[in-house]
Amino acid sequence: MMLLQAAPPQDQHLFDAIERGWHNDIIDFVRDQVPKLLAVVLVLFILQRIILFFVHRLRKRADNYVGNFQRAAQLRTIASVVRATSYAVLAFIALLQILNIFNIPYQPILASAGIIGVGVGLGAQSMFKDMINGLLILVEDQYNVGEVVTIAGLKGTVEDLSLRSTRVRDADGTLYIIPNSQVASVSNFSRDYSIASLPVSVDASANPDKVMGILLALAEQVRNDPAFKDIAIADPDILGVNEIRGREVIYPVNIRVRANQRDPVLRALRRRIILAFEKEGIPLGISSNMLLMQQKPDPTAPPAQQPLIG
Repeated sequence: MMLLQAAPPQDQHLFDAIERGWHNDIIDFVRDQVPKLLAVVLVLFILQRIILFFVHRLRKRADNYVGNFQRAAQLRTIASVVRATSYAVLAFIALLQILNIFNIPYQPILASAGIIGVGVGLGAQSMFKDMINGLLILVEDQYNVGEVVTIAGLKGTVEDLSLRSTRVRDADGTLYIIPNSQVASVSNFSRDYSIASLPVSVDASANPDKVMGILLALAEQVRNDPAFKDIAIADPDILGVNEIRGREVIYPVNIRVRANQRDPVLRALRRRIILAFEKEGIPLGISSNMLLMQQKPDPTAPPAQQPLIG
């Protein structure tokens, strides 16, 4: 009876063995794997800080290019692409290192991923097309972050550009995410210069020489205005009588301005033209379509009364 009580039960031996095994595994993990994990995390953190340092430097240099909008947009685009690409590479390296630390062979995983990638690639050709087209957009410098463009039939300001897609926000605040494979043609309004063109419609009764003289004087006033002196980069050009539509005569006024700076110049020019024409008594033109609409009788009107014949 005493011998049976002194002998430990079989379950106790099994529990002690499992406890010793877990204890040894934890000690081995803390002694071997934890320092390696900490080293990987430390190295990744340092690399991430280095990437952020260069990204912030690029963005800071872009902010310093006040007079060179195109160069600033290029630097912001490079900073965005470098940040996204570097983070993807760091995540892939971290995955391989973690698998290596836990003694998980990653070669079969990579081989399996390659086989799966072939099948996925057949169904994801548009993604690769997006990336290839995005690379061509960057290499050919078609547009940059901050520029006003029209792509895929949508006009707006480029807020973000990556190898996969382009984000464009229009004047209403709507954000469009456009895959780069859909960018077949690009209209860039922020390169080199723009032409502020205003076709002025004047009635045919006005003297053409007087009209052109007034338009030239008004355009030069806008050109020399302190608010637009740095925007307008060339003297205005009055093309003369460009078109005649019945009683309507068209006089185009062109002013070369800095890229994407047409609207404020045109607003100031329209205001001056209205005030000057009102002062000089020059009537604005009325479209021939408007004349036809005014002359067309109203079918719902009552018949006109015939005069009484005495």
